[in-house]
Amino acid sequence: MRLVHLDLKGAAPRVSYLEQLFPLLSQLGANGILIEYEDMFPFKGELEVLKSPYAYSEEDIEWIQQLAELHKLEVVPLVQTFGHVEFILKHEKYQHLREVQRFPNSFNPHVPDTLALLKSILSQVMEKHRRSSWIHIGADEVFHLGEGMDSKNWMSHNKGDTGTMYLNHIKEVLDFIAVQYWGLRALMWDDMLRKISVGALRGERMGAAAVAPNRASWWGCEELQAPSCHWPWCSWAAARARSPTARVATHEAMARLSLPCRYDHYSVLCELLPVGIPSLAVCLQTLVNGGFMEETRRKVLDALGFQSMQLEQSTCEGRGAFPGAEIYHMVEQVNSHLKESIMRALEEESAIKGWFSPYHRKHQFGNPRNMESFGSKVLKLHEDWENFVRDLRAHLESIYFPDTVEEWIEENVNPYLDQLRDLVRDYR
Repeated sequence: MRLVHLDLKGAAPRVSYLEQLFPLLSQLGANGILIEYEDMFPFKGELEVLKSPYAYSEEDIEWIQQLAELHKLEVVPLVQTFGHVEFILKHEKYQHLREVQRFPNSFNPHVPDTLALLKSILSQVMEKHRRSSWIHIGADEVFHLGEGMDSKNWMSHNKGDTGTMYLNHIKEVLDFIAVQYWGLRALMWDDMLRKISVGALRGERMGAAAVAPNRASWWGCEELQAPSCHWPWCSWAAARARSPTARVATHEAMARLSLPCRYDHYSVLCELLPVGIPSLAVCLQTLVNGGFMEETRRKVLDALGFQSMQLEQSTCEGRGAFPGAEIYHMVEQVNSHLKESIMRALEEESAIKGWFSPYHRKHQFGNPRNMESFGSKVLKLHEDWENFVRDLRAHLESIYFPDTVEEWIEENVNPYLDQLRDLVRDYR
């Protein structure tokens, strides 16, 4: 299985974009989609508080699965069941389920309400994914495990450790899946398992559910026998690992390529999905072909509509013909020219430094003769960038919801363009 992991914690694309994306992923060699919905799932009833204002509808979830089926992509839903649950524990309603009250990262496994909540979440997600034969339970990076008072008391009374505590919780989750969804197979990340002794792992029976641990380590493309990929936020891969804790089906090889939207629920956005597609294409084709040969390069170029690419310089030549290619190029313009052109105008223009300093602007005085020497140039620069950002916003809005568009522009454009806007305002 070659799974593309769509981690939707921020910058989740509209379904209309997935309609364009899925055929490309299939063409590049993917045969599955690992979807980490977080707050983009249409939770209902008691769980409705968890969903984003822009969450997919139930009809969207169904359409995503139909699209995947059409392009021979198996959908694997990912539900975090221990760590990475900030989107749940940030809500006052669920704060009592935190391992450490100050931090919304991880569940307290000793509170009965934790398992009850997870059963509700898993039930709602699986109810909308009846075609899926796999579910991923996350279970990675359970920060602060063992630091809560309940955990300390448990370890003291049971002469236990955090490893046993971790396995007990995972076993309860897997037992629920096994009983409730016969034949459904489970995946999980293995980073927490790596901290547990082999003896402890062998001593724990993980329940009736088959679970396949996946390596959660970060790989660069060079470890896939490809030239290094230096595109911002290069796609990353995790490959199947084995563990004595589980009955792991050995006839399947798995690999995962991820386009993270952000690293956790509170971080800034990572790179936008269209900008990561060239990197994803290189990694997928490298996995399919066992290395990055000239034939692999040619297949990637044909699929993306580029004339050439230089992986070492993170550049692609040509307009590109993949979904979101316009955004790819426009983000490249922002990254390479926006800050540079504005800083050059503000800091290297001698008339601005000498006759239109912050002091002049604050007290609103200056000689028009000197101001006119730089005015037309600054006004033109301002007009060009405002027109560019207007076009960029329109392209972003065709793929993303308003919150993502605003956040990306505020983080990547406004810190520089606002300085130019302020100068133009004072000049006028």
